[in-house]
Formats: sequence, structure tokens, C-alpha cells
Amino acid sequence: MEMNDLRDLYIDELRDLYSAEKQLLRALPKMAKNASDDTLRQAFETHTEETKGHVERLEQIFDKLGKKPGGKTCKAMQGLVEEGKEKMEEDAEPELLDAGLISAAQRVEHYEIAGYGTVRTYAKLLGDENAARLLQKTLDEEGQTDKKLTKLAESSINVQAMQEQEQ
Repeated sequence: MEMNDLRDLYIDELRDLYSAEKQLLRALPKMAKNASDDTLRQAFETHTEETKGHVERLEQIFDKLGKKPGGKTCKAMQGLVEEGKEKMEEDAEPELLDAGLISAAQRVEHYEIAGYGTVRTYAKLLGDENAARLLQKTLDEEGQTDKKLTKLAESSINVQAMQEQEQ
């Protein structure tokens, strides 16, 4: 893609996020299936549904821009998903695997938070307040998911993994 201005960069970044979300839609159910903790499994299932909404919002933005969302592969998300897959293939106690799944999921969330913050700012600068609102909504949800994962890690999952180690 040729980039001549901020709008071109904005569209490129949106396509990257679209690819990232589509990859995540395939990965999250696998993470949920591998989680032994019911609350963690539920968090992954809830985020799968939220991610479907993220994809829909991006599609709305592309519709308004008159552009197609596809055509780009998010290599960063490919790597993050691959790291999560490696965690799931480890021979580990369930509590330790859950702690690893949270670690992998939070890396994903932080990547998405950075990406959505950037495109939201571009949308504002380009005068697209509707897109900025949609992107802020997704950014808020990504932040809430990250906080949920942190709370789970600190209150139970990592504690259980530590207790398993001590036994």
C-alpha cells in the first residue's frame, strides 16, 4: 500500500488491527478450552464475544471510509498467538498453564491497547468523531479485559500456581 498521508497510515493501521482481531477470534476459543480455572475460561469466552464486536466496529469504520478491511496480515499478532500456542503445548500443571495463558493474553491486550489508542488518535485528528468513539469503546473494553486478567492473576491463578510449586 502506498502511504502519502495520515489517512493512508490510519487505514493501514486499521487493517492491521482487523487482521489481529480476526486471528484472535480463532485463538481465544482454544485458550478457553485449555484453561482449567472456570473463571479464566469464562473470561476468554466473554472476550471472544467482545472481539466479535471489535471486528464489527472496524467493519463499520471501513464501510464509512469506503475501503475493504482485508489485505493485510498482522505479523505481531501472529507471533503473540504462536507464543500462546506454545504455552498450551507445554507439559505443565493446570494451575501453571492458567498462569501462562494469562501472561499470553495480557501481551495480546497490551498490543491491542497500543494499536487502538493510536488509531483513535488518528481518527480524531482526521475529524472522524464517530470512528474515534467506536475505537474508544473498543479501547475501553481491551483495558477492562486487561484489568480482569490482572485481578484473576493476582487474586487466584498465580497464587495457585505458586502453591502448586511449593507442594
